[in-house]
Amino acid sequence: MASCWWSWRRCCSWRPAAGSPGPGSPGRAGPPGPPSAADASAQMPYFNLVKSLTSAFPNRYSMSRFHHSTSAACCHSRTQSGEQYSDPFKLGWRDLNGLYEDIRKELLISTTELKEMSEYYFDGKGKAFRPIIVVLMARACNIHHNNSRDVQASQRSIALVAEMIHTASLVHDDVIDDASSRRGKHTVNKIWGEKKAVLAGDLILSAASIALARIGNTTVISILTQVIEDLVRGEFLQLGSKENETERFAHYLEKTFKKTASLIANSCKAVSVLGCPDPVVHEIAYQYGKNVGIAFQLIDDVLDFTLCSDQMGKPTSADLKLGLATGPVLFACQQFPEMNAMIMRRFSLPGDVDRARQYVLQSDGVQQTTYLAQRYCHEAVREISKLRPSPERDALIQLSEIVLTREK
Repeated sequence: MASCWWSWRRCCSWRPAAGSPGPGSPGRAGPPGPPSAADASAQMPYFNLVKSLTSAFPNRYSMSRFHHSTSAACCHSRTQSGEQYSDPFKLGWRDLNGLYEDIRKELLISTTELKEMSEYYFDGKGKAFRPIIVVLMARACNIHHNNSRDVQASQRSIALVAEMIHTASLVHDDVIDDASSRRGKHTVNKIWGEKKAVLAGDLILSAASIALARIGNTTVISILTQVIEDLVRGEFLQLGSKENETERFAHYLEKTFKKTASLIANSCKAVSVLGCPDPVVHEIAYQYGKNVGIAFQLIDDVLDFTLCSDQMGKPTSADLKLGLATGPVLFACQQFPEMNAMIMRRFSLPGDVDRARQYVLQSDGVQQTTYLAQRYCHEAVREISKLRPSPERDALIQLSEIVLTREK
């Protein structure tokens, strides 16, 4: 992301490049301060559209507050207990040794081909981003509640279930999108065909459901079954579009929550329920996961325009080719209204995809979407900072920076 318009400084501070309006400026995706009379005319319909996108953030939280409130969460954070960590992924993997072997044990399959298909993505080459967040959240909540430093077996099981649900959704998404590559290799549907790929995804989901049922907590079962409903509803949202521009943004963010953030939010909530009886902590865990999850997908949508296929491990401009208008496109449309017609016909005419991509790169759509992701991460940090200080809590804060600066 070094080629973009922003730069990170120590402790997650954000500084716009020279000549770039900062947070709260007209046309920016951050929550603006009270406008002056002189500013009002400059902010008109676009301001209203951006305001609808960022209404979740209280005006009192500025990026400068983000800088000050996260000063303890730099790359080498020291908590009040004096413990130090340097890598949240290493911290999380302490509780995830044998993750993929344990998942493969859950997939008790006698048929060779079905076994091979179901285990295809559990090769240890994924980011394991969701399991890492889940076990870090589990420890952070346990420490907050009774200073317990152990992850319960049931909490670790949630990490496995989350990764299984996520992987099943990838298999199904690739069928719907007719995708040919993921994580730098051919997709399940490309190798074995669509019908078998659907069945493999179903099998992974059924194994995840069995593992979830074994936990034996009806509240947790209810929380995570909501994720499966959200995944389906999110996919239906993605199949549709809105003609009204403001409704388009709301539609996009709702789809983003259901397809990506719901799994992270509800998995975080599930481990908090298992480790702590306080509903306030459950809400903190949920809100952290929701905001980081939305930010994660916003950055994913940015990378679709800023990285090449080799870096991503899958084709770029894929969303445009599928007829999808993501954040960078919707922001670019404010500067290039001629994109409205392309959005409504889902980039179906010859040359639409290339033209739309050029419009996005000529606009500040990438910058706007990235800034919006920063605001979601800001909110995630604000929520998780309510927990008692611990290495795991600070690792979750640092993960919000990693979400914003990742390159694949």
